[in-house]
Amino acid sequence: MISFFKNKKKDKVNDNKFYYNIAALLIHAAKIDENYEEKEKEIIKRTLIRLGLEISDVDSLISEAATIEENSNQILGFTREVKNAPLSDKIKIVESLWEIIYSNDNADIYETNLMRRLAGLLYIDTKTMGDLKEKVKRELKK
Repeated sequence: MISFFKNKKKDKVNDNKFYYNIAALLIHAAKIDENYEEKEKEIIKRTLIRLGLEISDVDSLISEAATIEENSNQILGFTREVKNAPLSDKIKIVESLWEIIYSNDNADIYETNLMRRLAGLLYIDTKTMGDLKEKVKRELKK
C-alpha cells in the first residue's frame, strides 16, 4: 500500500514537468516577437487549465516556467515531453501557440519559423498545422 502512494507522488512530479514544458514552450512563443503581453499570458493560463492543471497552481507554475524559459537556449527540452502527449493535447497546445502568435493580428517570420520547427518536433503533419492555424484565425476574426 505504501508503494501505491509513492507512485502517485511520482506521477504528480511527472505531470508538473509536462506542464512546465508546455508553459515554457508557450512563453517562448509569446516572447519570440519581443512583445510578451497580458493577453498572451491569459492564453497560456487558459491552455494549462484546459490541459488539466489546477487553477490554484497556474500562476506559480507560469512564474517558474518563465525562469526555465529564460535560462534555456533551445526549445528541444520543452518539446521532449510534449511530443509524447496524446494527440488531443498536442492539438490544444498547437491551437494555443497559434492564438499567441495571432493575438497581435499578425505573424512575423520568427513566429512562423517557430511553428514550422514545432510541427516536426511534435510530429504534427503540415495539413493539421495549417488547419489549426486557419481555425484560430477564423475564431479571432469573430
